[in-house]
Amino acid sequence: MDAADRLLVEFLDAQRQRVFEVLAGLDDAQLLKAVLPSGWTPLGMVEHLGHAERHWFQEVALGTADPLPWDDDGSGPLSTSQAPDVVFAFYREQIARANAVLASTSLSKAPIGVHGSGREPADLRVVVLHMIEETARHLGHLDAARELINGEVGLGPDDL
Repeated sequence: MDAADRLLVEFLDAQRQRVFEVLAGLDDAQLLKAVLPSGWTPLGMVEHLGHAERHWFQEVALGTADPLPWDDDGSGPLSTSQAPDVVFAFYREQIARANAVLASTSLSKAPIGVHGSGREPADLRVVVLHMIEETARHLGHLDAARELINGEVGLGPDDL
């Protein structure tokens, strides 16, 4: 992996780490608290990020993915009925699987699977860029939710 590709992966890893930092210290009730009218919860957002990692780095990049650890529980978009430790473990596992793909696959390689949007990524580099954007966008949502839940701000500071 060249220096530019390593930097992309480092940026993605930094965004992922900030998700954990922004939510650190919240109790189960706070992680399951919807603070916006759309009804999403911080924990539901973490589960969503895990699904995004799985989709892009397994289904799209590799063309296959292991089965999900649980069935859709019908709890609605960006919410979950799973316990916090289960959801955080799922997200960590999907990050580890994604990192294994990144460590063993050139970022210039075309994905084997499809996203299904009609506009497929040309290579794994596009997938990494998308996941930086996806994670950072939802990290902003989590930042705002954390402030609404308990007034804390400035968590997971940018160290670049």
